Amino acid sequence: MAARHYIKLTLGLSQLVREIESQAIAAQQQIGLVRTQMASKQREMRLAQLTRSEISSLPPDTAVYEGVGKMFVGLPVPTLQEKLSSQVKENETELEALSKRLHYLETTDKNSREHIEKMLKGQA
Repeated sequence: MAARHYIKLTLGLSQLVREIESQAIAAQQQIGLVRTQMASKQREMRLAQLTRSEISSLPPDTAVYEGVGKMFVGLPVPTLQEKLSSQVKENETELEALSKRLHYLETTDKNSREHIEKMLKGQA
């Protein structure tokens, strides 16, 4: 009777360990994705900042162009500076959100690993 109870308990624990492990694997995959997205946003932000700093040295009446699809559209320098500033702010906001998500996923992954270790130590 006790052996049957032990077997059921062991099967339940192994099922729970597999479930927690799959959550940890999913969290690790999401961590990789979020880090890639963060790197991309940081590149976009650096490019916008560099472009903004370069055009700030130009006189306001200089002809500047923005790529739109396969063509270029002329813009006044102040308009392009405003556009680049809003891009930088938008990227900063998105980076902040991604950073929070990364922290959450790393915490989830760490907790999942700790739960698995505790369960395996408790079973031994």
